[in-house]
Amino acid sequence: MGYTLLVAEKPSAAKKLAEALADGKPKIHKQGRVFHFELTRKGEHIFVVPAVGHLYGLIEANKKGWNYPVFETKWVPIYEANKRAEFSKKYLDNMRKVASGADKFVSATDYDVEGSVIAYNILRFAAGTEKAKRMKFSTLTKKELCEAFDNAMPELDFPQIEAGLTRHQLDWIYGINLTRALTLSIKKAGRWAILSTGRVQGPALAILYKRETEIKAFKPVPFWQLELHTHKGKQKILALHIEDKFWEKEKADTALKNAKGGKAKVDKIEKRLYKQAVPTPFNLTSLQTEAYRHFGYTPRITQQIAQSLYEKAIISYPRTSSQQLPPALGLRDIIQKLYKQPNYTELAGKLLEQKELTPNNGKKTDPAHPAIHPTGEKLKLLTDRQKKLYDLIVRRFLSVFAEPAERESMKITFDVNGEKFAASGRRTVSKGWMIFYGPYAKFDELTLPKLSEGETLPIDNILMLDKETQPPSRYNMASLIKILEKENVGTKATRADIIQTLYSRGYVREKSIEVSELGIAVVQALEKHAPQIVSIELTRDFETKMEKVSEGKTKKEEIIEDAKAMLTKTLTKFKKEEEQVGKELLSALQITQDKQATLGKCPACKDGMVKRLFNPRTRKQFAGCSTYPKCKNGFPLPLGALIAATGKTCDKCNTPIIRVIRAGRRPFTMCLDPKCPTKADWGKKKRKAKPSNEVPLKDVKG
Repeated sequence: MGYTLLVAEKPSAAKKLAEALADGKPKIHKQGRVFHFELTRKGEHIFVVPAVGHLYGLIEANKKGWNYPVFETKWVPIYEANKRAEFSKKYLDNMRKVASGADKFVSATDYDVEGSVIAYNILRFAAGTEKAKRMKFSTLTKKELCEAFDNAMPELDFPQIEAGLTRHQLDWIYGINLTRALTLSIKKAGRWAILSTGRVQGPALAILYKRETEIKAFKPVPFWQLELHTHKGKQKILALHIEDKFWEKEKADTALKNAKGGKAKVDKIEKRLYKQAVPTPFNLTSLQTEAYRHFGYTPRITQQIAQSLYEKAIISYPRTSSQQLPPALGLRDIIQKLYKQPNYTELAGKLLEQKELTPNNGKKTDPAHPAIHPTGEKLKLLTDRQKKLYDLIVRRFLSVFAEPAERESMKITFDVNGEKFAASGRRTVSKGWMIFYGPYAKFDELTLPKLSEGETLPIDNILMLDKETQPPSRYNMASLIKILEKENVGTKATRADIIQTLYSRGYVREKSIEVSELGIAVVQALEKHAPQIVSIELTRDFETKMEKVSEGKTKKEEIIEDAKAMLTKTLTKFKKEEEQVGKELLSALQITQDKQATLGKCPACKDGMVKRLFNPRTRKQFAGCSTYPKCKNGFPLPLGALIAATGKTCDKCNTPIIRVIRAGRRPFTMCLDPKCPTKADWGKKKRKAKPSNEVPLKDVKG
């Protein structure tokens, strides 16, 4: 007699599913680190088996060297497509073994495009079936998982699966062909270096390049401002001339001359009360933006932390576009649960006194999931980062049920010998929702003293400030995420990884994102020789078409054929100009690589200290003087890490301080010299603590 197999996306989700659905305690079957659960629910025999994300990936079918364009693909176990995914083989073997005895199947992966593809590939390749039910849930709470299982969709969500398969194939054919085209162009110019771009990566880089060109083309224009300094009692007042910017110095000189020797007479007092609107619930983009603003977390780190909180069942599914909290979530019940958490008892209690709890929903929706919200489930052990993000999510959730805040703006106009100056102030009259959002509700509070019209104040000083207009500001990671969302470039789940890829490829650098020489050269070459590749409009059009696939309005094959036709035409032209493209890229590649390799000044001879390889095959690195063999000064570098310069030197030994970035771990900075006095206790602590000179960073730079 067979049994039901539930396909879970990750081990943590499998555990939640098994514990939620079991009538008693589920039985765990372990083989090394791999496991699955066996349980009974209402007499039904069930196995819950975890994947580890994608167990299958695309590769080129019938590969014949590094040619392009290529379009034929096939799905294979992910460990065959990617050597770094070797660990997934045990999970796939585990899935195959349990699937062999099952006669009923349920997809219990995350209800989104990626989750649907993960389960579909497992079912058709490992279990040999496409007949399965589909669970739909937005939290990993016991109540919702049980409801999702008992009311599972009778078949798989094929429109969403089709959209996912379309995206995978599009991204593959773009990525493989464009990467080969760029790389082979460099080879034609006499250098071997892998350069990559893709369907979304190219347009994202083009957005940054456009801002970079605007900054470099910007020509500052001088202007002058007059600043009045006065006071009442001990309170100082600063007012600007109502002209604001004087574009002609002669006019500013005249106004300054007129104002000299006078007194500041209060000419007019204007007050205005206004409502500070209640914020809308978090979707992934707004959560990433707020976490960057308050904690300095990169969008990718925020997404990872939010995912970990979801897997603990204490927040809802984070990869959502929705800004809405429907009543069906049981909003009062969630707030009652939060009332039992000491940190939120007082705030939740205030809301529970309200007869009605109506959230200030935003306009954006998501057919799969509601806005991000806490579940109210009991908290388990959390890291500092998890605590911070959870607190932000809870406070945002509570604040959307509160009243608007009331603010007052005040403008005082002074007359100084006929010249008018204005001072502005703002203050909060009634906090409203700000009470609930707490430290994250940051607004300027500038209170002006009580004055009466006709009152005169002494003048402390009138300053003329020489200024000039400023170029457009560079994007940071959070503002770029918002632009990508606005332009419909990428998806809510992929935008953070796109940005990280641009850093790791050396196309951009710094927190305030600056496009490197290589990034500029790549965009310029593509705009000249293959403009469609960096076209935001074309990428947006494909995103719109894929949304129609998920709605069942467009066929996958139509989109893939359109993409093949466009790429064939574009790459045929590109291939004819390959050598020219390579020459255009080569010098920029060298400049960028030199900058990436330089870690600072050699403490022995003051020349450059650069990254070097012991062995190109093992990629083992060390830091050595650029003048070797003249100067043989060198230091070991941490294994398995990305090393970047900080521009700083150690104040103890005058050696460069580097940034060490390891996947899945918090970046840190350290002195290059292992004998530095700052590391005296490092060995004794057996790595239980950070070295004394280690400084945690808020941002990862590729």
